[in-house]
Amino acid sequence: MEFNDNYPEYEKMSNHDEAYGKKARRTLWNVFWIMLAITIVELIIGFMAPSRGWSGTMGLKVLFIGLTIVKAAAIVMWFMHLGHEVKFFKYTILTPYIVFMCYTIFVVLTEGTYAGTSGKFAKVDPVFIQQQEALKKGGHGGGETHSAPAGEAHGEEHH
Repeated sequence: MEFNDNYPEYEKMSNHDEAYGKKARRTLWNVFWIMLAITIVELIIGFMAPSRGWSGTMGLKVLFIGLTIVKAAAIVMWFMHLGHEVKFFKYTILTPYIVFMCYTIFVVLTEGTYAGTSGKFAKVDPVFIQQQEALKKGGHGGGETHSAPAGEAHGEEHH
């Protein structure tokens, strides 16, 4: 398949021959098709998730994070040309991304448990939990139905 672009003299402008130009364009198209395929898979799963009851599941979150990491790696390796660098430089560039992705996975895995009733991270006031349950049942949370003006809540009077 022949590639046509607006720069017919590309090979001469970049001091490369015709064979290198064809190889470079082929690589770009391959990257495009890989990224498009991953994006389409993400979209299909995203549209199917609510109807199948997958929304909010841990497996779905991990899958999307994994696909995002694959796309980010493709961008870094091909478009930022990191794939052609020496090993030490690759690790120097990739280490902050890897640390950030590990942190992101930690946040996703612990999301919602810090304020839940499981008590993994912090104690939640039992009165607050009772009020929330009463509100869900249609109650008023155990408090009064009207609010008193400031200063009169505890029997204080204005003079």
